[in-house]
This record gives sequence, structure tokens and C-alpha cells, in this order.
Amino acid sequence: MRPQRFDLLAFDWDGTLFDSTALIARSIQRAAVDLGLEEPDYDEAKYVIGLGLRDALERVVPGLSPDRYGDLGLRYRHHYLGSEHEVALFDGSVEMLQALKARHHWLAVATGKNRVGLDRALVTADLTKMFDATRTADETRSKPHPQMLHELMREFGVEPERCLMIGDTTHDLQLAANAGAPCVAVSFGAHDHETFGEFNPLFIAHSTRELHDWLIQHA
Repeated sequence: MRPQRFDLLAFDWDGTLFDSTALIARSIQRAAVDLGLEEPDYDEAKYVIGLGLRDALERVVPGLSPDRYGDLGLRYRHHYLGSEHEVALFDGSVEMLQALKARHHWLAVATGKNRVGLDRALVTADLTKMFDATRTADETRSKPHPQMLHELMREFGVEPERCLMIGDTTHDLQLAANAGAPCVAVSFGAHDHETFGEFNPLFIAHSTRELHDWLIQHA
């Protein structure tokens, strides 16, 4: 028996389920410094979280010679992987996902991470069997292009109104809008919740517990 309102719940990863916002932003800053570039502003580094890595670096370090973005990406990964063990899922994320799974929702991840990075994170978090499908930025179009969400909807035969996107950035909410799907936002990730209004999220959660409770009651 399928849920009453949403069949498919698509979660962003970084900043929504995984408390990695600060680490990603710091890694971007340090990667730029390693290449002798001016350190990006912390808020600017946070803003690009959710995009594919190449898109994120091009936006936060504009004007860099195209042949140097590969080196910038390598330095980013060096710093991120060196400290990835220090961050974890937001408290309550596993319990929330388990409760939603018990309600027979299909659960998915739609992330700006690459496939290797997401698979590693899922293994570390012991969530490899939790999600019914996942999409990463290196195997489809980067957010906010709707392809990522359209592919997930097609996989399960779900219409846009039966799919809910949950994320912490305007990139996530724009992805949902571009795909014709409703969205829920969380305020504890990369973007200021005051920027979410134009996307008309059904709800803005200020904690994982608030998100859990809303999804159980309304999804």
C-alpha cells in the first residue's frame, strides 16, 4: 500500500542528511589557497554546495584558467577526504529514514556529489540498503537542471506531484521547481532559509526532528 500524498521522497545529501557544510566550504577555501589564489569568502563557498564539483568551483573561483580546475578539484578532494571522518549524519537522520521506509515511501538521494563520493558516504553511514535509488552529478545533469529528479521519477513511475524533494539549498529547491515537483527545505544546511520563500516550500524545518515530524504527518 503506497503512502497517501508522496510516493517518492528525494533527499539531498550534504547539509540535509549529512552535516558536511562547514567541511565542504573550508575545503574549497583551502584548495584555492593551495593554488595561490585568493581565499574565497566562506559564505560564497557555502553557496555552491549542492552543485556538481566542477560547476561549484567555476562559480566560486571564476576566471580561473580552464586547465587549472582539475588541479583545484584535486586539492579540494585532498582536504575534504582528509577530514571526512570528522563529520557524520545529523542526529535523528537514521531514525527518520527508517520511519519513512516503514511507511512504504520510496527513498532516493539526489546529490551534487560524485558517484564514488556518495557510495563511500553511504557505506560509512551504513545506509547502502536504505535508499531505493540514487543520482549523482557525474552521471546526470548537475542541479538545478531537472534531469536528476526526472530520472528518479521515471524509475519509479511517479508523477511530479507525487514526488517530494527535500534539501538545504536554493539549488535543491530550484531543481524541484524545474522538475515540477513540490519541495521541503531545511534551514540547518548551506543556505539561509530567508532565501527559500520564492520557491514556495511546503515546509521549512529547523531541525531533523521537525523534518521527521512533518514528513510523518504530511507526506
